[in-house]
Amino acid sequence: MTLKRDNLNLTMLCDFYELTMGNGYFKYGYKDRITYFDVFFRNVPDNGGFAIAAGLEQVIDYIQDLHFTEEDIEYLRGRGLFDEEFLAYLKDFRFTGDIYAVPEGTPVFPKEPLLTVRAPAIQAQLIETFLLLAINHQSLIATKANRVVRAAEGRTVLEFGSRRAQGADGAILGARAAYIGGCHGTACTVSDQLFGVHAGGTMAHAWVQMFDTQYEAFKTYCETYPHNAVLLVDTYNTLKSGIPDAIRAFNDVLKPLGIRDCGIRLDSGDMAYLTRKARKMLDEAGWESCKISVSNSLDEYLIQDLLRQGAQIDLFGVGERLITARSEPVFGGVYKLAAVEDEAGNVIPKIKISENVGKITNPHFKKVYRLFGNDTGKAIADYLTVYDETVDETKPLRLFDPDATWKAQEITNFTARELQVPIFKNGELVYQKPSLDDIRTYCLQQVDTLWDEVKRFDNPHNYYVDLSQKLWDIKYGLLKNNS
Repeated sequence: MTLKRDNLNLTMLCDFYELTMGNGYFKYGYKDRITYFDVFFRNVPDNGGFAIAAGLEQVIDYIQDLHFTEEDIEYLRGRGLFDEEFLAYLKDFRFTGDIYAVPEGTPVFPKEPLLTVRAPAIQAQLIETFLLLAINHQSLIATKANRVVRAAEGRTVLEFGSRRAQGADGAILGARAAYIGGCHGTACTVSDQLFGVHAGGTMAHAWVQMFDTQYEAFKTYCETYPHNAVLLVDTYNTLKSGIPDAIRAFNDVLKPLGIRDCGIRLDSGDMAYLTRKARKMLDEAGWESCKISVSNSLDEYLIQDLLRQGAQIDLFGVGERLITARSEPVFGGVYKLAAVEDEAGNVIPKIKISENVGKITNPHFKKVYRLFGNDTGKAIADYLTVYDETVDETKPLRLFDPDATWKAQEITNFTARELQVPIFKNGELVYQKPSLDDIRTYCLQQVDTLWDEVKRFDNPHNYYVDLSQKLWDIKYGLLKNNS
């Protein structure tokens, strides 16, 4: 069967157990029971200090289109597992609950809810898979992109990885996430068409090979695209012919037109050595304005090393190691029940206990606060409370290190800001989706509120994510009662 995306109903992109559980909830009277689920992650990729939340826009689009078609219901009927009453219920299925989430581009930390769903049990269960895949994938790529961009120290970074991505969505949405994380653009044309992620590119080695001489290839390209003349100089010999032929083409075509903006790209070889040599040759030829870009299996560590070695690079094209987050290609977000409501509307906290301490969940319907120092503007810690609590900014707040509870710090002179915002209320969208440029700008601004120690690539400072005393008492009580 050919997979035709126009005919693909993403409501069916769910784990099969979500349907069997939904049928069971319906059969035994739980279909309308209000539940609370949290999306959170346990570990930052690459042992970094923080992650970047992304994928919310795709979650919104998915929620607004939730429905089952007649073909979907016939497929489910054919499995012979589902009650007819449940299948009839699915005919008019839509989302009627509430969703709260941190905005895309927000730096986030383990074990705090990035997104919270309050909805009837069947609805909340059926959306699990898509919410996780949307947030896990784009948060992973945005996090990796932000690391790469920070390594480049203000130089331009472009995402070049479409051909190595895991499928079409990996390329298209990966480019979107990379832009949120700080990349300046992409090689992926359709991401520009759909999201406005600026697509760019010039030539491959095939262009150079197509002509009788390298100079003819460069000259023709400059004549065709005089205002976008970036020449790939390593098809044959970078220093002996590539750069000299590029300079000759610039002199013969661009110089008479008064055009000074141009560039060369290297895709192989010792980038530190070659770019230093290239810069010297270009400057001596009077092309000080010519930009040097490089590609070829780059990541944040290689970029960092190149710059430490004095490489003369203006632009990095980063491909497979970004678009696949090759060093750690799984974000690890999970979707866990945190509470239910009884018939009177009281919120009853729920907890998952494990012998693996890292898998014990934080119960209840929660708020997430970020605490900022009034004297520095920097983020001090994140603070999880029960939904009916507020943070008193006039009183000192005692925080405990989550990995060393005997360590504590008392903070004063701070401002507390709630991280989650309402997205859906009673099934209706109440959130104004920002533009992608606004998300990217917000991301870079928020990353700037983190201390440099938290932003280190290796052994970053352990950022505090603490529980309020009330929430801790509830958690401890559930642990004690269920041990």
